[in-house]
Amino acid sequence: MALIITDECINCDVCEPECPNDAITEGDEIYEIDVALCTECVGHSDEPACVEVCPVDCIPKDPDNVETKEQLQAKYEKLQG
Repeated sequence: MALIITDECINCDVCEPECPNDAITEGDEIYEIDVALCTECVGHSDEPACVEVCPVDCIPKDPDNVETKEQLQAKYEKLQG
């Protein structure tokens, strides 16, 4: 399952540089996560880095993009080339 940034985002810019897959970008109003690039940090760490640094807890799992740990691992491996 990919993550999503909710409208509670305060645009503090701490999540973007923490993402090892460059899945987080600045959107029109709040930061956004590219589902095709988000692996929830599988392959990089035990917990999503963006979630750990977010001061307002606005990065939950995206219920519209459910993926298993195995699918996230395969996506990670594909992204690593």
